[in-house]
Amino acid sequence: MRRKVLDVAEDAFQARGYHASSLGDLMAAAGVSAGALHHHFPTKKALALAVIDERVAAAVEETWIAPVQAAASARDGVRQVFEAVAAELERQGFVRGCPLNNLAHELSLADPEFRIALAGIFAAWRQAIADKISADQQEGREQGTDPRQFAMVAVAAYSGAMSMAKAAQDASPLRDCLAAFESAAQAASSQGDPGARRRRRVLRRYGGI
Repeated sequence: MRRKVLDVAEDAFQARGYHASSLGDLMAAAGVSAGALHHHFPTKKALALAVIDERVAAAVEETWIAPVQAAASARDGVRQVFEAVAAELERQGFVRGCPLNNLAHELSLADPEFRIALAGIFAAWRQAIADKISADQQEGREQGTDPRQFAMVAVAAYSGAMSMAKAAQDASPLRDCLAAFESAAQAASSQGDPGARRRRRVLRRYGGI
């Protein structure tokens, strides 16, 4: 029964938001009594925190962290996630948005416990990408890339793209933001690459730039 309540709450918070989802609506959808609901979740806030900790965190792990960790490189992982999410949104024909993003916008100023829980998921997401960049560097790649900055921009680009996709009900912002992110990330990496800097100096000296 606890799982059923979490399923219903997760779907309702994603579709309508936390504030627009009453406990009565959630109980009716889950087919449980008030006593049964309160046995597992004494308050609506407790239910929301469980959704954040158990469902939203798991969604970020499944959608982002695991694929990036399994990818050949951080860049490949980021590209694959953007492309997979865009393809899925195009297939389903509507955009609800990123569940973490949606709740962060709605709840971060409502209660410090919500804010801390949501910020923790963002931090774990960024750390996983940064760790992958660090692993790439140990293999001789991404020598000019700052892992934390790369991770911050990747998460920000995806979060912004999902917000725009939700507002437009169109997945194209994901593809557009991926192209812009890859271009900017590659340029930043080249700026920090000593070999690239030497090549630019040579080109300038001989009129190539």
